[in-house]
Amino acid sequence: MQPKLSFGVEPIPPDAPLAARMRPQTLDEFIGQEEAVGPGSMLRGSLDRGRLPSFILWGPPGCGKTTLARIVARGVEAEFVSVSAVSSGVADLRRVVAEAQARRASGRRTVLFIDEIHRFNKAQQDVILPYVEDGTVTLIGATTENPSFEVIAPLLSRARVVRLKQLGPAELSGLVDRALADRERGLGTRELAIDDGGRTALAEGANGDGRAALTALEIAADVAEAGGRPTITAQDVAQALQDRRPYYDRQSDYHYDTISAFIKTIRGSDPDAALYWLARMIEAGEDPLFIVRRMVILASEDVGLADPQALMVATACQQAVHFIGMPEGFYAMAECALYLALAPKSNSAGSGYARAMTDAARTAHLPVPMQLRNAVTGLMRQFGYGQGYRSAHEERGHVAREMRYLPEELGSPQYYVPGELGFEARAVARWSELRAGEPTTLPEREAK
Repeated sequence: MQPKLSFGVEPIPPDAPLAARMRPQTLDEFIGQEEAVGPGSMLRGSLDRGRLPSFILWGPPGCGKTTLARIVARGVEAEFVSVSAVSSGVADLRRVVAEAQARRASGRRTVLFIDEIHRFNKAQQDVILPYVEDGTVTLIGATTENPSFEVIAPLLSRARVVRLKQLGPAELSGLVDRALADRERGLGTRELAIDDGGRTALAEGANGDGRAALTALEIAADVAEAGGRPTITAQDVAQALQDRRPYYDRQSDYHYDTISAFIKTIRGSDPDAALYWLARMIEAGEDPLFIVRRMVILASEDVGLADPQALMVATACQQAVHFIGMPEGFYAMAECALYLALAPKSNSAGSGYARAMTDAARTAHLPVPMQLRNAVTGLMRQFGYGQGYRSAHEERGHVAREMRYLPEELGSPQYYVPGELGFEARAVARWSELRAGEPTTLPEREAK
């Protein structure tokens, strides 16, 4: 596929979608992203000096990555070569480089824009690396994925990462107002307005995506005019959006950021926030069993012995969701999330295991004490296997107080440090008695 070449301001057909017609042509028209392109930013400073470094634009769909790339290329009067990583390969990249070398010989610069650069594999990214390094091309990559994981380190070291954010309600509102007022590229000749309800519905439904906001505005305008109304309402916008789902990619940072928020919310014992993040994931189409798996982990990691019942609730939730499926599975998931959020918390199991793991790795050479080995044969008994072992069931209180269960070299470590909440608080007394070698009593729950 021949990469698309463009220079300067491209003519836009009058019948192009509104989002294409309203594409900003200068940084002054570029709404939002003050940290990336505002006064004092790296890009603004470089353009003011007529220079342009290679950089990677990282942000969600509809935040202006492609538009910004075109604007900055025009700002340094460079040839703009656009390549899509979805449909281009190594041959296309080599052809672009050859043309850039010829262009450079005549004193012209080339900006190579690679859309969805995260879809290029390591070998494809390696192809352009030396030409970015020697300045044959200035690279502008665009990605919705974290460049730390998707762009090779040598390329990252030669490019700056510019983070773009979702557009906020005020910025989306600005896009809408501009489109309604612009008589050349927008809807200004149609003399339409939008009420507060429509504006709010559009800002919420677009989910921070400027392209989606303008697309929905154009459809909502048609709906309003078909009904003979000069004002776009929330009902018109609802028809235009048609149950648009929020941006969510199961393999992207958004996926991991959202589950992280969910887990931290439950750990922090906020049931309302737990339901909110759960709903965000379910309604976006997240794999329900992925969510449940994380709740099962949390039940042991963060609730633990403060409420041993939590693990049973979480595993029951997994079975229920697997058995009944979605959408009804949300009932079990919501119940489990609420239970875990409201449960007392203890991380003693995980922290205790971590301490034991450290010693286990350090002392893996130590043999198992003879008294703990099974004497299966006469020869083994002859060599002392099992000698000195005392069964707990034959001792007072079913505790063999004289037995040692760790290698002598370890001394008397304490790996388990009990918490102070729920069941674990009631179990502390028995645990203390066991360590002290004193007569033991059953915890309150066991006695009952």
